[in-house]
Amino acid sequence: MSSAVVFAYHNVGVRCLSVLLAHGVDVALVVTHRDNPKETIWFDSVAELAALHGIPVITPDNPNTPEVVEQIRVLQPDFFFSFYYREMLKRELLEIPKRGALNMHGSLLPKYRGRVPVNWAIIHGETETGATLHYMTEKPDNGDIVAQQAVPILPDDTALQVFQKVTVAAEIALNGVLPALLAGQAQAVKQDLSKGAYFGGRKAEDGVIDWSLSAQAIHNLVRAVAPPYPGATTQLLGKPMRILQTLDTGCTVSGEKPAFYVKEGKAYAACGRGVLRVVRFELDGVAMSAEDFAAQYGVGKFELGN
Repeated sequence: MSSAVVFAYHNVGVRCLSVLLAHGVDVALVVTHRDNPKETIWFDSVAELAALHGIPVITPDNPNTPEVVEQIRVLQPDFFFSFYYREMLKRELLEIPKRGALNMHGSLLPKYRGRVPVNWAIIHGETETGATLHYMTEKPDNGDIVAQQAVPILPDDTALQVFQKVTVAAEIALNGVLPALLAGQAQAVKQDLSKGAYFGGRKAEDGVIDWSLSAQAIHNLVRAVAPPYPGATTQLLGKPMRILQTLDTGCTVSGEKPAFYVKEGKAYAACGRGVLRVVRFELDGVAMSAEDFAAQYGVGKFELGN
């Protein structure tokens, strides 16, 4: 029986740990994160799954400290698996597992290496993404690929919807290759790093809408940061506005000043090029319908961003 130490968090962590257990891997230890009270916790708990199966759990702020490294070294695991664990593992840790350390990344590597790959893929208008199992090196997401599973990104999919697909893709990829991996027969393919790029994390303020962009680009931003993420933001009538759901009307008009308006009971936003239908929005923290807005402010055109 192969043994493993698992570094995991989030839904991908839960589903991939479940795959290891289903295949009889001896998980000697789970390393996970304490939930941040400032973060919206909309995902399942790796710690709870580990507890259910009687697996010891630790939650170090930094897994690379000498104490944690020694705690893991004495276990002499065959493998490390990292499933949406947020801290980088340094060389001293990576040299411990006898048969290698593998990470599950939420993109089709080498594309979208780095942080929040699902959100970045949507922002860039990709029509597919997926999950990739690869060997870990000190540099993130650049090791040899062991398995990959693609999923579609439909034109109106939000980041949450795509992340749910990527979670299933991760489960499928790991489940498919694990028998060969445990048997020492899995084939690894070197990445061509020139075919992708590295992306950093995103902050709430990165969701501020630039209305000079096209309707398609703004639609991509809105769905990439839709709840449970912070949402796309702007100003209207001097008040903060959160735009939570849009549809691209396909209208190609350009040259108009960015404006919000209600027409025939539906809300719209004229962009730098094109028009979006605004399906769900909040003004000054209050959810409003198009009818609510028209009743309170009228059906004129209101400048966006101010």
